[in-house]
Amino acid sequence: MSPRLDFSDWWGKDSKKGTPVVVKMENPNYSVVEINGPDSAFRPVEKNRGKNAKQVTWVLLLKAHRAVGCVAWLATVFWALLGAIKKRLIFRQGVAVATEKLGKGKLVLKIIRVFLVTSLAILAFEVLAYLKGWRYFESANLHIPRTLGVQGLLHMVYVAWLTFRADYIAPVIQVLSQFCVVLFLIQSVDRLVLCLGCFWIKFKKIKPRIDGDPFKSDDVEAPGYEYPMVLVQIPMCNEREVYEQSISAVCQMDWPKDRILIQVLDDSNDESIQWLIKAEVTKWNQKGVNIIYRHRLIRTGYKAGNLKSAMSCDYVKDYEFVAIFDADFQPNPDFLKLTVPHFKNNPELGLVQARWAFVNKDENLLTRLQNINLCFHFEVEQQVNGTFLNFFGFNGTAGVWRIKALEESGGWLERTTVEDMDIAVRAHLNGWKFIFLNDVKVLCEVPESYEAYRKQQHRWHSGPMQLFRLCLPAIITSKIALWKKANLIFLFFLLRKLILPFYSFTLFCIILPLTMFVPEAELPMWVICYVPVVMSFLNILPDPKSFPFIVPYLLFENTMSVTKFNAMVSGLFQLGSSYEWVVTKKAGRSSESDLLAAAERDSKTMNQPQICRGASETELGLLNQLNEQKEAAPKPVKKVNKIYRKELALAFLLLTASVRSLLSAQGVHFYFLLFQGVTFLVVGLDLIGEQIS
Repeated sequence: MSPRLDFSDWWGKDSKKGTPVVVKMENPNYSVVEINGPDSAFRPVEKNRGKNAKQVTWVLLLKAHRAVGCVAWLATVFWALLGAIKKRLIFRQGVAVATEKLGKGKLVLKIIRVFLVTSLAILAFEVLAYLKGWRYFESANLHIPRTLGVQGLLHMVYVAWLTFRADYIAPVIQVLSQFCVVLFLIQSVDRLVLCLGCFWIKFKKIKPRIDGDPFKSDDVEAPGYEYPMVLVQIPMCNEREVYEQSISAVCQMDWPKDRILIQVLDDSNDESIQWLIKAEVTKWNQKGVNIIYRHRLIRTGYKAGNLKSAMSCDYVKDYEFVAIFDADFQPNPDFLKLTVPHFKNNPELGLVQARWAFVNKDENLLTRLQNINLCFHFEVEQQVNGTFLNFFGFNGTAGVWRIKALEESGGWLERTTVEDMDIAVRAHLNGWKFIFLNDVKVLCEVPESYEAYRKQQHRWHSGPMQLFRLCLPAIITSKIALWKKANLIFLFFLLRKLILPFYSFTLFCIILPLTMFVPEAELPMWVICYVPVVMSFLNILPDPKSFPFIVPYLLFENTMSVTKFNAMVSGLFQLGSSYEWVVTKKAGRSSESDLLAAAERDSKTMNQPQICRGASETELGLLNQLNEQKEAAPKPVKKVNKIYRKELALAFLLLTASVRSLLSAQGVHFYFLLFQGVTFLVVGLDLIGEQIS
């Protein structure tokens, strides 16, 4: 008889169900399988039937290993962060403290330190009172001394402080907070209206269009196609990292060579950079591109002075339009063919502005947060204003101007650091219209370090206030419609340039921390949490991929309100830093140094002399001399991060306020302030955008 295979003993089951059936095969070489019951072969297998105790143990061990690995990873990250803080703050390794402007900000730092020490002392007392059940003196177990001893004296002082706080301090803070809340609501309504306008544009698919063939000549005797004369300007100053990619992109634009002239407007004070840019211009000139190099002997007025000097050339009168690109911008070859045709049959049009796109928007957290702000600025603010008002602030680059509009508006003026906004306001007062092309994008960079970003934001927020002081009389006396004057004064300048940084700084960086000292003036939850979150959601809508960063974005904007408020005050009252221009540091993904190093490696491999961009023999000799001087000179010390002491002290102050809010049993308030304090801490340590050495 054939052997019987019975697996029931493996599972420890002695009882058998059903009638045994034996199936025999004719071939004796095959085994016989016994089926326990006619339906057992078709009965569904239980999920846990195939697992024994050993398998369950391995699964649990695997899950425990994963959990331990996750905890170990978090511990490693936390330990690395503590080590970096210890190295920078205690041992001061890899920290370069700027020697200039050491006296500036010391008073503010001392004030913040006094507030910090005082808040810590009061917080310690309130924590003790909270743990002992002394809250609001309502506990029956609290013994209030009536003697003239030390405890009685402290009690009298504390009661006097409560009375003074409730009668004199709280009303002032409440009035100021109510005023800021009103401004906050007005600004929120403005953001909401802009978002609704953007939704309407998307729903109706409204955008500027080009009718027919724009370059086809209407004159029968003229050639088939007619292209207007276009002047392209590239202003730059010590742009070693990005000059080559910008010049290369502009020189490859698709436009007849006899109808375009490229001006490289170099304000560099470094001779080595000047010769490198000259060599690059010479290379493209030898390829047949109509390009010239200009360098000012008297470099005044920053970018406005540079553009003004270039427009004073005699040959400019032969050109009808001028396109402007900063040194880090890389236009596509079809840029002029997508922008210039909008001027045809539209004599009132003075400016066509393209949108910016960023090559390094995913580089770090700081660049991602900047991308959120700038996407909202272009797709919502500029697109809505351009569609419904035919006016918005010129961005200073990636735009095409009608030269007649520039001349009739007074040309470039050197009175502010926002010459782009200045010329846009004056052109609007003269009746010129603007068009914003959201579909035409030009690649550029955003600052990758907090230091560069802070300087850029200072210039962007101090210049508009300085311009407002200068333009207000001209706006009032202009001949434009009354509603356009109101839009310029109340919306364009006051609401979006002055009120926004004022209430953000006052409400979230002053009144909110003061609530730990004065709980009678505590802000409602919808002001400090709900409405800011809703506004942040609206800001992120143009860039849906940034939704995971909504919390860092909301908190980081509050931290930057300190810098923006400082810049706004300096521009409004004409302080010393209001006319300070610092060139934003660029990274240059395809920079000059990288390309030159690659060329050197190729030349060494092939044992051939190095060729420097088709320059002449004289320029080649000068470049070789500069390279020899660079090799002989000592290598510069690597510049590392600074410690932002004011931001760091303010971070701990807000963290203290967050713990105080926990005592008021408002959990959301606590977590909001806690995250805000942590964000200040990160900014203070300059961990965003730069690697700690």
